[in-house]
Amino acid sequence: MRTNSSVLITLPLFVLALSALCAAKPLSDSRGEREIRITALPYEFSPKTITVTKGEHVKLLVTSEGEDHRFAIRAFGVELEIMETQTKVIELTADKEGRFEVRCSAFSGEARNDMAGELIVTDRQAGSAGVVKSERDDPASEIVAAATMPEVVSKINVTFDQTSPGVVVVESGGERLRINTTTKTIDRISEVTVSQEGKKQPAPQVATKDRESSRAYEPYDYHIVNIPTPKAVRRHSLNMYFTHRFQETITPLESEDSSQHIARISKDLLGLDSSAVSSFGVTYGITDRLYANVYRSPLCQPGLCKTIELGLGYHLLDEAGRSPIALSAYASVEGDYNFTERYTYNFQAMIGRSMTRYVNLFFSPALHVNSNGNDRFKGFLASQPLVMSLRLGRNTGSFGFGLNARVRPTTSLLFEYTPRVGFEMGQIVPDFDTTTGRLTGFKNNSEAEIAFGIEKRIGRHVFSLTFSNTQATTTARYNSSNQALPPNKFSIGFNLFRRLL
Repeated sequence: MRTNSSVLITLPLFVLALSALCAAKPLSDSRGEREIRITALPYEFSPKTITVTKGEHVKLLVTSEGEDHRFAIRAFGVELEIMETQTKVIELTADKEGRFEVRCSAFSGEARNDMAGELIVTDRQAGSAGVVKSERDDPASEIVAAATMPEVVSKINVTFDQTSPGVVVVESGGERLRINTTTKTIDRISEVTVSQEGKKQPAPQVATKDRESSRAYEPYDYHIVNIPTPKAVRRHSLNMYFTHRFQETITPLESEDSSQHIARISKDLLGLDSSAVSSFGVTYGITDRLYANVYRSPLCQPGLCKTIELGLGYHLLDEAGRSPIALSAYASVEGDYNFTERYTYNFQAMIGRSMTRYVNLFFSPALHVNSNGNDRFKGFLASQPLVMSLRLGRNTGSFGFGLNARVRPTTSLLFEYTPRVGFEMGQIVPDFDTTTGRLTGFKNNSEAEIAFGIEKRIGRHVFSLTFSNTQATTTARYNSSNQALPPNKFSIGFNLFRRLL
């Protein structure tokens, strides 16, 4: 008789718990929505399979961890970008029955063949098998056909509240429900602790700070060496960018033999004892696509000095879905002497394309308007009549080509080259007649920018050891070697990126 009484008490509790957990909506939501949490990890989903009933309206809470993702259930018209550590809510009505593919790719556009999940939509009647409901005001009359639902019952953990008769706590699928059979109410609860009075109270929430893994996958950074990439700037993120370029070349000079070269670079420690240009900037993500940039270079020589650059960029496309490329656009204004005079206007596109899982190619064409306004790069020679015959041009067009080749999960090799048309910065030097030694005029020695390096990512830090033939790093100036160094002459330097927020 005691056993029968226990069964009569326990069975309705299981019915009430199952009806709460298996319903197509949270009890606190009058719209009839169930929340399903999905985590997009590098190369996998958790959980990999989602099961809903036909006609059910659900909320998918998708969190991206370890990298940026593009989440798609194309059968239901779902496709959106999710930045790393971000959670987005997707509302979906399962209006058709069947098995549907869930796909994901990184923002680089890299297809993840092993990163596929499945959304299973079952028939409503089949999904409700084993549960026969009567009137809501009589939960004890609900009958569970336990034999038809062994897996569901086995996943439920039920505990009785010893201090409150008629109250049971049910835990399933990461949710905890408090069921009061007396008042016929069900409430979601958080983790509980027992106070000194013996009553259960919610546990205090401890704030935690997300820590980025040093092994988190990143296809490429915001710059190769000098050329920008179309990588999207995260919404509300504050990013620091620092560049350092030494002056002395580590390759032999024209007049040096091998012994002189070794003696020089040994004495000056590969040029690290030479003068250098240290430039600094910050970028802020206004939205997931729009960002603002401020950058300053202290480089000062004839024609440019103490330049501040103010710019806005917009991320147009990700290499995912129907787009074969990643694309961003950028516009900026550069002003000399701390943005007080001699302004240059830049309009630039950044295009990226993954060739393999490890190699990304970039193309960055740009127009630099008024890059030599009023012939300012030969203004310091205004007293020389012969300089007037030198035509430098006023505007510049540049065409940046770059490559990022990942050799380790957080290590990449870098290369870039930027030819130009129109005005080319370089240096103005006197031209002498070799027979008479007389000054015959002036000429512009100019070389296109070329650079290579190695990049290492550690959490929110990206460090690049670089080798380039220019110290100029603003948008209008990086395309020319300010020292007029040919491609086989280069100096050491480094880039440092840090995401502050």
